[in-house]
Amino acid sequence: MKSITIKGSKRESVGKKATKALRNAGEVPCVIYGGDNIVHFAAPEVSFNKLIYTPDVHTVIVDLNGNKTNAVLQDIQFHPVTDEILHIDFYEFHEGQEITMEIPVHSEGIPKGVKNGGVLRFNLRRMTVKGMAKNLPDYIVANVSPLKIGQKLYVTAVTSEDYKIMHPDNTVICQVRTSRNVALIGVDEDEDEDDETVEGEEGAEGEATEGGEENAEESKE
Repeated sequence: MKSITIKGSKRESVGKKATKALRNAGEVPCVIYGGDNIVHFAAPEVSFNKLIYTPDVHTVIVDLNGNKTNAVLQDIQFHPVTDEILHIDFYEFHEGQEITMEIPVHSEGIPKGVKNGGVLRFNLRRMTVKGMAKNLPDYIVANVSPLKIGQKLYVTAVTSEDYKIMHPDNTVICQVRTSRNVALIGVDEDEDEDDETVEGEEGAEGEATEGGEENAEESKE
């Protein structure tokens, strides 16, 4: 997993007035937990753009006047009106220490069910996993190509030796459902619309038609 370096400086004062002054100067008050001591620091708000305003996830190297600390984003507070960053919490980790992070899920391929008129719906856009920072991926690939209408992809389909998935095995990542247009003409979304089901419906219709023709011929006789 890639890391982003945030350069800042330690905060000498953590009172409300000092915090307000920092924000007015375009700085974001931050804190690092998890180490021997809690570290308070501040960094320019623009320093966090590549960390926060992106779908990707990264570990962080906090550089405070040459003293570097490995950390992960723990919590972030925004202003409810302006969306200004008010405060950020980081959690320190060391080499050889497992960390827990939310990793985005990227789909790969086109589901068979989508080709037959279905719609791919995601239940889980990010997965919580645990492992060594160096082993965690930038994103998790979910191969959706085999999915037919009515089928689901579970978290067990993306297991890896590099990390542990922190969700129950029956957690659904995504599923292919019947599209609304098809549902409007009487197709149940909960039914498994696989190829065998479609063929079975066609066969039943053919039998009914043949039976109707035989009855019609008997009537003529």
